[in-house]
Amino acid sequence: MLICGVDEAGRGPIAGPVAAAAVILPADFPIGILADSKALAEPRREQAARQIRERALAWSTGWASPQEIDRLNIHRATLLAMTRALNRLRLRPDLVLVDGLFTPPVDLPCRAVVRGDRSEPAIMAASIVAKTLRDRWMRLYARRDPRYGFEKHKGYPTVEHRRRVQAFGLSPIHRRSFRISSPG
Repeated sequence: MLICGVDEAGRGPIAGPVAAAAVILPADFPIGILADSKALAEPRREQAARQIRERALAWSTGWASPQEIDRLNIHRATLLAMTRALNRLRLRPDLVLVDGLFTPPVDLPCRAVVRGDRSEPAIMAASIVAKTLRDRWMRLYARRDPRYGFEKHKGYPTVEHRRRVQAFGLSPIHRRSFRISSPG
């Protein structure tokens, strides 16, 4: 049975896209390297992501832009990113396990698993892939526009990020539908 895990990264930031990953692991994958992506230190997360991408039977990503997030809302944009990731898989899974309460509208058997990124290896793997690739996207964008420090906070609403928004205004990747207030 081919089980695909799906998770996202980037629901909480006030800037940048939301990324989703879909991963089908082989039966012999070393699941000891997996955990919720937020629980892994960045070097371990990067190492795990590399192994996942090299050893997975199939993996793919889907994205929703800040403009799509603003137009659809973050919930619908997340489901759109998940749908895009699943549609790009080169293998058709028998079952899709999705972290959270909701499943994307796809023609596949899906099951939502609350806190699945802590209990289901395929979801953990998807969590790691989505987070590392989104973080990389934010670091690359920071090179293009260094004013906001995206390489440090990845778009999350830190005090420093909010101070920079106050100083420079919104960038093209800020989510206009999110509350971006001045720092504390």
